[in-house]
Amino acid sequence: MARVLITGLSSFWGGRLAQALERHPAIEVVVGIDTQSPTVPLENTEFVRTDESYSILHRLVRATQVDVVVHAGLVVDSTILGGSRLHERNVIATMNLLGALGAEGSQVRALLVKSSTLVYGSSPRDPVWFAEEDARLEPPRTRMERTLLEAESYVADFAQDHPEIGVAVLRCANVLGSEITTSISNVLALPLVPRICGFDPLIQFVEQHDVVRAILFALEHSLRGTYNVAGDDRLPWSEILALAGRRPLLLPPVGTAAVAGFLKSIGQVDLTPELLELLRYGRGVDNSRLQQAGFYYRYTTAGAVQHFVGAQRLAAIVGDTRPQYRYESDVEAFFRHSPAVVRSPEI
Repeated sequence: MARVLITGLSSFWGGRLAQALERHPAIEVVVGIDTQSPTVPLENTEFVRTDESYSILHRLVRATQVDVVVHAGLVVDSTILGGSRLHERNVIATMNLLGALGAEGSQVRALLVKSSTLVYGSSPRDPVWFAEEDARLEPPRTRMERTLLEAESYVADFAQDHPEIGVAVLRCANVLGSEITTSISNVLALPLVPRICGFDPLIQFVEQHDVVRAILFALEHSLRGTYNVAGDDRLPWSEILALAGRRPLLLPPVGTAAVAGFLKSIGQVDLTPELLELLRYGRGVDNSRLQQAGFYYRYTTAGAVQHFVGAQRLAAIVGDTRPQYRYESDVEAFFRHSPAVVRSPEI
């Protein structure tokens, strides 16, 4: 029976993974840490609030005797966090995590890091498909890319120094789904979707449930190394817009960032530097390594787009029917520990 620690519990991925692990028969304990409270209901996961650098991790790893750690706390969308806080969360927190896992008294035997294909960048010199061992061909242009590359470099050094711990890194392509909100899903939800004149990039997606399944698969099969997580094939941005039933908002090829800044200032859309590069050059990653390990995707890139579009259309008709969840520590403590709560017998 595994004892699992999840960083970034309040994030979309941290919460969904905790829910999945709570139902997993091989999981004994789930502990989650974050600076903010969970955003989804959790039945058995123990939540510990921490600072952005995860300075409490050394004590927590020893006290809980966890043997599996999932680092879901890496921020991969600069609309969520930026500036020095981004470096604190992605780099300093990762360093503190690795220090805690390698310290005396740690029982950790497996580490999984959820990263992003942003580490490859987007440039006109890129290959059609990036394999996991391929390096990006242009230096990182944004703080987001630099922090992810730095965090992954520390993870790679840790894996080399601690061969007794199985380290896996999952680099996920842009995600679409019925529940997740990202910078690119916000763009696709607009009636007029930005498109840079003269460019029709090929873009690859992965569906949100396939990401959770890939993380669980990597844990269950004790995978080591780096794996791209992305649906099969790529689609031109113009075809994605057609599938979504959206019209293009043409942006000039020169001064694009200035126009994007104006759109953000009037509250239209936040086109991050990473997204602008993607809308210019696209990106493709080879997803065969994870499939050769035995994983299968339920959605291709086209399937992920169609599933997202269907969910958007349904929401437009019936509205957002999902109940809003707000974590209340007193309420959670009551349901988990009070003798007044009748526990269902295990079957």
